[in-house]
Amino acid sequence: MKRKTFDVLVSVTGLFLALVLVVSGSLLAWASHFVSDQVTTQLSAQKIFFPPAGSPATEGAEFAQMRQYSGQQLTTGAQAQVYANDFIAVHLEEAGGGKTYAELSSAAQAAPDDAKLQAQVATMFKGETLRGLLLNAYAFGTMGMIAGIAAIAAFIAAAVMLALGVLGLVHARRVDSDVELLRERTSSDPVPSNA
Repeated sequence: MKRKTFDVLVSVTGLFLALVLVVSGSLLAWASHFVSDQVTTQLSAQKIFFPPAGSPATEGAEFAQMRQYSGQQLTTGAQAQVYANDFIAVHLEEAGGGKTYAELSSAAQAAPDDAKLQAQVATMFKGETLRGLLLNAYAFGTMGMIAGIAAIAAFIAAAVMLALGVLGLVHARRVDSDVELLRERTSSDPVPSNA
């Protein structure tokens, strides 16, 4: 195979890969923006606010993570995770007496006339549902962030492939048309020096 042909084939393949990476990066950037926008829109609509600084609702070491967002509206996945794990979960632990919703629900089925236990199960169900929804927002927010990072990586890789493809085409123009890519050395070829 001619060296020029090889250079052109490799360079065109590199340019094609650059195009694929630009399209992929664009889709990833769109996905990142879409997910982030949806998480913010949906969380903002709930109008959940962190307790203000100095609030008795966040006294104690178990609420330390909450204090960084004191008084702010919950609008991001990271905030949703903190609210779910460091506020709701703490209160559910207290409300359930250390038992999970599943444990309390089983006990409530065995004692259907126990109004206090039924109310405790309803509280746990609502709290666990809200907690799960907030953790889903956190998961989607994290996926959006990862898509954004992947988009940047795809754009960088596209730029590298574009540069390499262009350099390959420039090199192909400089190579003689009759130079073979792989050919056996003949006795008339100059011997490479090791100096």
